[in-house]
Amino acid sequence: MPTPNLAFMTPASATRWQRWLVFAPFARIVTFTAMLIALSFPTHMITAALGWTKTGTAVQHALGTLSMQLVPPLIAYLVLVYLIERRPMRELAPRAIPTFGVAGLVGGAVLFSTVVGVLWLLGSYHVTGTNAEVAWLPGLLVTGIGAGIGEEIITRGVLFRIVEEGLGTWWALVISALFFGAAHIENPSATLWSSAAIAIEAGLLLAMIYHVTRSLWACIGLHAAWNIMQGTVYGIPVSGDASNGWLVSNRTGPDWLSGGGFGAEASVVALATCSCVTVVLLVIAIRRGSIVRPSWRRTMPPPIQH
Repeated sequence: MPTPNLAFMTPASATRWQRWLVFAPFARIVTFTAMLIALSFPTHMITAALGWTKTGTAVQHALGTLSMQLVPPLIAYLVLVYLIERRPMRELAPRAIPTFGVAGLVGGAVLFSTVVGVLWLLGSYHVTGTNAEVAWLPGLLVTGIGAGIGEEIITRGVLFRIVEEGLGTWWALVISALFFGAAHIENPSATLWSSAAIAIEAGLLLAMIYHVTRSLWACIGLHAAWNIMQGTVYGIPVSGDASNGWLVSNRTGPDWLSGGGFGAEASVVALATCSCVTVVLLVIAIRRGSIVRPSWRRTMPPPIQH
């Protein structure tokens, strides 16, 4: 029978060439990627013409980065959903913001605060003062809104969701998590360990949040709150990018505990904390029976007899 958890199913009326070149999972991922790259050029040109890339204030720099983070993936996703898949975009429905979006924000703040609390109890995280002049707005725009929306559309909205349609939930989890970890390998102070940690603690967790809720707002909220709390509040590097937070802090101890220059995301504390939540979500999904099988193992309904 059809899988109700999937946002899109190939129309029964689709021709053979449409099934392979338009609606196939791989074809839609390639189409989205091509649009994403194509839209990046005019977006960069416009932000440069406005003086938001090389000159301008900190807020203007943040707006330029935010534009690059949001405009290409959002437009490409709108085209993918409305013009190619031709369906309602339920996973980004504005009505879900007060529920799933807010829940994600609260969950992300609590989750990262738990990580910091454990690091403090273990003697690794230390607060030496506060920074009253912290740049809240650039942090909220770039590491919060920009990274949250842009990265979630690409990794969970496109990669996880579409791979799950073809290969099933288990392969979608592995592929999207590996992609998310690899995407951070060029970050400052990144190592193979930090990328593996990101893949496991964030890649798997965020994919399971989408799987259980079928809402990108839940993923966006958690992702944004995690980054904002990490950098703008607790003053810890966000995936290797140094942050001047409200709390002036430092971390001591071995890198496997403190996370080193990459930040707390490379700590075993973050890995263990997020993995516990991921396991809980996996149990929920299994008990619900929502794990999607590969397309070749799903039973389709018999054709309608005329």
